[in-house]
Amino acid sequence: MILEKDWKNIQRIFKLAQKASIHASIATVDQYGQPNITPIGTVFLNDNQTAYFFDTFTERLGENLAQNQKACIQAVNSGKLFWLSSLIQGNFSDYPGVRLYVEIGDLRPATEQEKLAVKQRVKPLQWTKGSQLIWSEFTHVRDIKINDFRWIKYPRMMENLI
Repeated sequence: MILEKDWKNIQRIFKLAQKASIHASIATVDQYGQPNITPIGTVFLNDNQTAYFFDTFTERLGENLAQNQKACIQAVNSGKLFWLSSLIQGNFSDYPGVRLYVEIGDLRPATEQEKLAVKQRVKPLQWTKGSQLIWSEFTHVRDIKINDFRWIKYPRMMENLI
């Protein structure tokens, strides 16, 4: 069980990371133990230490989850200003990211509330051709059970956080 104070911090760091990187990475393994990383821009963390994501173009991810529902989701703040100021100061003001150790469920139809949430997320770019091609048919999600987490750390630059 993740402590409530940690969960609130995870939500905040995850949101900053997704905003900077426009995605989180989901790592799975196939039936032969070969790793696969899938970028997903539609991961939403809930308040109850669960999450969900829209699964639209993830052929390999779905194949791997059919064999093993365990995965690792990594969200890293790749913002240039965040990194530049941290490197100049020799100190991170916040965790640069987080890894979530999870179990991912089967596909299910998205609720209206979930569809509204993703619509809000992609709204700033809805006018682009690319957005219309890849972000216009959100119909199914996968639920995520979060079992554990680990901060992404650079100890020499994080003495204030550790």
